[in-house]
Amino acid sequence: MIDGRFDAAVVQGRTAHTMFGIVSAVDPVNHAVKVRIQPENVETGWIPDAGSVHAGDLRVSCPSSPGTHVILQPVEGDGEHLVVTGCIFDTVVMAPVSPLTGAVAQPGEFLVRGGSGRPPVSSSGAVGVSSSEAGWLHVGSDCLAVGAGNAQIVLKDGEIKFSVGNTSVTLTSTGLKVAGGDVQTDQHSLNQHIHLVGSQKTEGPLG
Repeated sequence: MIDGRFDAAVVQGRTAHTMFGIVSAVDPVNHAVKVRIQPENVETGWIPDAGSVHAGDLRVSCPSSPGTHVILQPVEGDGEHLVVTGCIFDTVVMAPVSPLTGAVAQPGEFLVRGGSGRPPVSSSGAVGVSSSEAGWLHVGSDCLAVGAGNAQIVLKDGEIKFSVGNTSVTLTSTGLKVAGGDVQTDQHSLNQHIHLVGSQKTEGPLG
């Protein structure tokens, strides 16, 4: 048989157990997906995507992308009623690299990075390079960092550092320090302004 009856027979004849699959379609509104069960490559109907979900007073949503490698589990042992319970990395779609450390998340850390590119639909596809403009969040053992593009904020014990490009502002208990830039209001500049008395142009402070 070459029609859908063959696919249905494969699903019905399968012993209900945890299995792998590849997401083939996504419905973000209902947080549902269609998945091609591996290794038969049989596509399911719309099933719940419970990976990275919290549905209470606090709600967390992270819909899977087409091509995502997922884990499927049968509900109450019924092979025709499946639910996605999680996503996994593999040799094609690997863990993201933190812009803060230049490495993948280590034990005891939490890393979220957007703009990593849609996973390849097949193993022959090319993995997208993470966008340099995408947002990210890294919770480490000694700091919390968040950023997007060339802007980032790093919070440490006793220190908060804001940086955009080569300009940074560091706040500690001893005061505020600006490096690589100027402090400006909508009318005046700290490095370049005219005193009320006289007309001498001042530069940055000495010492």
